[in-house]
Amino acid sequence: MPDTHHTRGGARTGIRRGADGIRRGADRIHAATPLGRDRAVDALRAFAILGVVLGHWLVTALVADGGGLHTASPLQHMPWLAPISWAFQTLAVFFLVGGHVATRGYASARERGTTYRQWLTSRLSRLFKPVAAVLALWTVAATALLLTGAPFETVRTLVRLALSPMWFLLVFSALTAATPLLRRLHPLWPLAVVLHVDLVRFGLGGPDWLGWVNLAAGWLVPYTLGAAWTRGELEGRRVGWVLLGGGAVVTAVLVGWAGYPASMVGVPGASVSNLNPPTLAAVTFGLAQCGLALLLRDRLRRGMRRPLVWAAVALVNLSAMTIFLWHQTALMATTATGLAVGRLPGLHTVPDGLGWVAARLVWLPVFVLVLAVCWSAFRSFEQGPRRVGGRPSRVIRVHRRTERAAAKEARRA
Repeated sequence: MPDTHHTRGGARTGIRRGADGIRRGADRIHAATPLGRDRAVDALRAFAILGVVLGHWLVTALVADGGGLHTASPLQHMPWLAPISWAFQTLAVFFLVGGHVATRGYASARERGTTYRQWLTSRLSRLFKPVAAVLALWTVAATALLLTGAPFETVRTLVRLALSPMWFLLVFSALTAATPLLRRLHPLWPLAVVLHVDLVRFGLGGPDWLGWVNLAAGWLVPYTLGAAWTRGELEGRRVGWVLLGGGAVVTAVLVGWAGYPASMVGVPGASVSNLNPPTLAAVTFGLAQCGLALLLRDRLRRGMRRPLVWAAVALVNLSAMTIFLWHQTALMATTATGLAVGRLPGLHTVPDGLGWVAARLVWLPVFVLVLAVCWSAFRSFEQGPRRVGGRPSRVIRVHRRTERAAAKEARRA
């Protein structure tokens, strides 16, 4: 008979070694981080990205019907689930952090004598180099699907979902390019534009296309709020409470009495979306989120002193664009692979009940696993350009050493 005691002991030893390796790696990342770095900024960016990813996975369904796939949403069939969108539509926080980091980085670049062109090229390369991999893979995948007889509508649905994060990058890159002009812009100016656009569009029966003005103005609000953070105008807790309370009250009034949708994401078949393009309700809701983010800064700074927590946040930030760009592909790859088995609940079925919600929660770890595979394959497109003095940054060097050490520990175990 096999020595089960010895087997269990070996497994425990392997687990301990792995845990010790992770702790040592976290300690190295913690030590490699510059002392003056505001870790709350990184924590907010990580939470914003992961919130968007998890939100998409919870409200995006690909229903198998008649040999093809079409998109659906549980919010379409169960509108009372709208609070899910309140928790996971976190783009305003990302733009807040983006505006803060960009304006602070531009000021530092000017002090070092870096030209605007050099600064902008460096920042945009970090955004768009990972895009090349997504576009290349989906060009090949779409062509292969069409050549093998996949329905055109199915291919279009898949490509649209895969490329849907691109709108965010286009808006964010445009605001980044305009950073020198936006450093002193008060957030009330773009907020006033959003207000007047909605008054004309909804109150005076203006054309629907006018709403697309808010695609820039709406996200300018949190971005310029981030610039105000850089200027030191958001210190203290009072401004956080004003943004949180004021934004929440105005949003409640807009939803409860002005007829704005309760969902903060688009819902298939809905006549009005709060997100595409952004409405006044989406912007005021974003202000409430930004207020909460500002109130949490001190608590996050304390939490980021723990090496394991900080290491997780740092690694998410190093791969933020990779995670963001590939999370929909992970969902679709899982859905397409599952079709070989049949129509699986929570994956291919209509999201019209709590049974679908429960089944979708079970699929989330699978999405994470597939996304991890995508991350492993394509992260170099994002992490490659992050260099200081011609060498990778200290955190990246430590991250890579940690991975190699963990692999050795696993082989040893």
